[in-house]
Amino acid sequence: HSPYFYKRFHKIHHEFTAPIGIAAVYCHPLEHIIANSLPVAAGTILTGCHAVVLFVWLIIVNVSTTISHSGFHLPFMPSNEMHDYHHAKFNQCFGVLGILDQLHGTHARFVESKEFQRHIVLTSTTPARVLVPDEPNKCE
Repeated sequence: HSPYFYKRFHKIHHEFTAPIGIAAVYCHPLEHIIANSLPVAAGTILTGCHAVVLFVWLIIVNVSTTISHSGFHLPFMPSNEMHDYHHAKFNQCFGVLGILDQLHGTHARFVESKEFQRHIVLTSTTPARVLVPDEPNKCE
């Protein structure tokens, strides 16, 4: 999020502070081409992969990005907690995997948050907010 590019391009995408699925592709057209479409297509174009491989890859990418913007933490699927945190705070959790965030320290507040504790692949239908509640239950 460099100030120049954020103001002119990426800010449109961040109009959704609590993202929904369609927010995954809600962005400036130039950003969509450069940041969303080209990276997804580059590997398949460079390797000359089979059309079926391309089709499966596009399904995986679209499902993954829709889930990360859905606001739902679904069982047996990648967690959306980190990307939801990014949309809420804007200056944390820029990466997809978190590797560059760890390297540059842009996930420090996320690591200390309840969202980080919920950032797991759920292996049951128990919601993440039940497993890691925002505040302790006062009845206990």
